[in-house]
Amino acid sequence: MLTDPISDMLTRIRNAQAVRKTELNIPFSKLKFSLGKILEQEGFVEKVEQTTEVERPVIRVVLKYSRREPAIRLIKRISKPGRRVYVKTDGLPWVLSGLGIAIISTSNGLMTNKEARARKLGGEVLCEVA
Repeated sequence: MLTDPISDMLTRIRNAQAVRKTELNIPFSKLKFSLGKILEQEGFVEKVEQTTEVERPVIRVVLKYSRREPAIRLIKRISKPGRRVYVKTDGLPWVLSGLGIAIISTSNGLMTNKEARARKLGGEVLCEVA
């Protein structure tokens, strides 16, 4: 039983990049799938898709590399089950002075810190990616 599936997803991505894997499978959930889609839109991973080739539905993530270096240099969980981190619009984080993103869970769904700032929304800071 996992107590924090988002941390598990981020750790799987981090570990797969450490051993230079091209793709990995993550157990499916709507939250993790939309988090993966944001990573795909922002150009941190090549492709994210839902597949049912195995018994249960999984998320297949194709990792992105440039000159043998992973596209994701930093991927860190911010809000954890033991310590939730919520921010207002004016407190949204800047990751590497705007070079990275923070993924925010808002009342309008998951979005990046830049999009949340433009829509003037706050929420729970799930993770930072650079």
